[in-house]
Amino acid sequence: MKIVTLPFVLASSILCTTVAQANGISNDAIRIGFITDMSGVYADTDGPGGVLAIKMAIEEAGGNINGKPIELLTADHQNRADIAASKAREWIDQNKVDVIIGGTNSATTIAMMGVAAEKKVPVISVGAGATSITSEHCTPYTIHYAYNTQATAYGVSSAVLKQGGKDWFFITSDYAFGHALQKTASDVVNTSGGKSMGNVLVPLNTADFSSYMLQAQTSGAKILGLANAGNDFIGSIKAAHDFGVTSSMRIAGLQVYISDVHALGLDATQGMYRTSPWYWNQDDASRTWSKKFYEKQKTMPTFNQAGNYSAVSNYLKAVNQTGTDDGATIMGWFKSTPISDMYIKNGKVRENGLMVHDMFLHEVKTPADSKEPWDYFNIISTIPGEEAFGPESMSTCKLKSA
Repeated sequence: MKIVTLPFVLASSILCTTVAQANGISNDAIRIGFITDMSGVYADTDGPGGVLAIKMAIEEAGGNINGKPIELLTADHQNRADIAASKAREWIDQNKVDVIIGGTNSATTIAMMGVAAEKKVPVISVGAGATSITSEHCTPYTIHYAYNTQATAYGVSSAVLKQGGKDWFFITSDYAFGHALQKTASDVVNTSGGKSMGNVLVPLNTADFSSYMLQAQTSGAKILGLANAGNDFIGSIKAAHDFGVTSSMRIAGLQVYISDVHALGLDATQGMYRTSPWYWNQDDASRTWSKKFYEKQKTMPTFNQAGNYSAVSNYLKAVNQTGTDDGATIMGWFKSTPISDMYIKNGKVRENGLMVHDMFLHEVKTPADSKEPWDYFNIISTIPGEEAFGPESMSTCKLKSA
């Protein structure tokens, strides 16, 4: 675990309109805990780059709110739910953390949510995707911030179906995230006249995809849906090319990061769709922030990393405006305040904790179309939040308020 205190003060933090009272900030500091995959299958999608993004948000806030320092604690959950839950409890009980920013891996996020809810500490989930986070596992102290598997899988599967891709086979990460990705895509396929012709469940962080590719080839399907992410997605694409799968099946990546495309190259990924909440090259504000990130990280940010920046920026805005780090008050602020910034467009948090906002359908460029390093996507269309995330009735969450 690392604790970072950023003590310097900007004039804007002194001249804020809402002044935090002495008893409004608990334990004389605003403590943010960030736990994610720092070294494993999802590290490139979040990891150390996610830490940098959060530090950038803290620095922009001035490093303090009315003299109360903003401290950052970080940890690697190693994609293990037990480690995540234990670390969350330690941070809350011993370090007096005020908010936890949940990184990649839905199982670890769900494990932390239960611990944090007992202590009335908000969890803002950025990198995890399972829809169950704001459905059967919902709590009054969880915000599902950046995306969920409904939003990412819906856009891609709908686009492929419109092009005639009706018969699907899925290679699926065998835990909550992968299951949820496959379910959304299968539902879209089956209700749109297509057919799900089978699937295979694959352990997280699998090294050899050869047997799974053989199953896909013999399924008779024309579309290979990859319900995985990070290094598992990269390994799947490499195996698909090695075994000639791409000659008979079109690949539909249901969770594609810019780091994946960078690792694989445009030759291997051109024409592939993805649904994303954000892209570094989408507008001037995104480009400006991303180039600052690149100067330090030497990679362009993924949508997880930029989401960490946005989530922490808005959390600190909530503390500033309400004058407190009290969990219930902060949750009330998020559920009553429209969010629109560099990252979130037309955002609002539902009572179940789901942040609903616009999503974007991207297509990977051809090598000839790419004009500069990291220029990998064409923006095909905007998917309004209500369409991308679906109606609130899809959630089984019974909570009404924090």
